[in-house]
Amino acid sequence: TAAPIIQNRPSAHLATGPQQEQRTFYEFRTYSIRPDQNSAFLKLTNEKIHLRTAHSQLIGYWTVEYGGLNKVFHIWQYDSYSQRAAVRAALAQDPSWISEYISKALPLLTAQDNEVLYLVPWSRLKSPPQQGGVFELVTFQMRPGGPAVWGGAFQAAMSAHDAPGYGKLLGAFHSEFGLLNRVHALWWFESADHRAECRHRAHTDARVVAAVRNSVAHLDSQRNQLMFPCPFSPMK
Repeated sequence: TAAPIIQNRPSAHLATGPQQEQRTFYEFRTYSIRPDQNSAFLKLTNEKIHLRTAHSQLIGYWTVEYGGLNKVFHIWQYDSYSQRAAVRAALAQDPSWISEYISKALPLLTAQDNEVLYLVPWSRLKSPPQQGGVFELVTFQMRPGGPAVWGGAFQAAMSAHDAPGYGKLLGAFHSEFGLLNRVHALWWFESADHRAECRHRAHTDARVVAAVRNSVAHLDSQRNQLMFPCPFSPMK
């Protein structure tokens, strides 16, 4: 008789990391604005954002200054997927939101994108040490394998920058929906020049250089964006 055919099954742990313990997740939204309507969109949002924040918690809302043009980036917090579904359903039935904001805002945009993320297990969302300053969103596209493979090296690289004061790490997030194996680090600096000074000092720190060298072995690409908080942003 013929030998039984043994099928190779994909390894169950290939793209998984530590089990997610927290239910709280964050939705990252990026909107691209028509270049000739950037001021109009920001003015409208500043006047009507209260219609949106009445439904769920806004963490921060920024304009992208470097690393992207005519873009805004915002973070929303949810306790569960059912809460988010309820929020979206309520917004769809909110006449003020529809007539006063979304119907006017959508024609000003060229694209919308979102991701769902969790804080990495060792990170907690922090507030900036003071109001003002600039924020940097650093996006790392890691190689497949998940935090179980690259989590330790990534944490070491972040801590090597954060602990000596080469910037203030406000949160590190890994993707659940959107491109997988993507990690975002949200940093705060006193100013763009302060950020440049911190980068220069970090490049001469042997501990940072060693930690980054170990981390980049798991890295496919990286993107940096410097952002300014909007007047209505809770985090600023």
